[in-house]
Amino acid sequence: MPTTPELPREVPGSVSLDELLLRAFNELRDELVSTLWFILGNADDAQEIAQEVFLRCWRTRQGLGEVRDLRAWIFRIGLNAARDVQRSSWRRRVKPLLGEDIMQLADGAVATQAVEDQETVERIRQGLLLLRPEEKEVFLLRQNGELTYAEIAVMRKCPVGTIKTQMRTALEKLRKFID
Repeated sequence: MPTTPELPREVPGSVSLDELLLRAFNELRDELVSTLWFILGNADDAQEIAQEVFLRCWRTRQGLGEVRDLRAWIFRIGLNAARDVQRSSWRRRVKPLLGEDIMQLADGAVATQAVEDQETVERIRQGLLLLRPEEKEVFLLRQNGELTYAEIAVMRKCPVGTIKTQMRTALEKLRKFID
């Protein structure tokens, strides 16, 4: 996905920043919704927040030329929006995550491959449900959001070492479900 710094508003023979944002968001939408679903524990909230994320991205698109990693930027906005929802008192009444049909195959896997991987996906899904919230968040931001440990540390306002420890713990717990 093209994300070059200092990209002007219109590039001759290329796409506008508006179109670049639309394309990037459409490509990432399934993964973003899946990540938000795990963080929020509710499919409807995940869909609603994904729409809010797009609006937030769209409102700030004039600064898109300064964004180095468009994918990480969109996921960062998504995490912030999810946190806003989690802090609200209305949100505290939502039912817990059941774990069905949460992880979507956003990579366009062939149907036969998807069938073969279904058992593994289900095991990972069950493992993710049992992770502590901070472990789940770090895992999803690193895997789905493709953020670096440093970016996650800045986002979560904690040391990089803490993020790495949480990721290592999450991976150890998830490996138990795969084996």
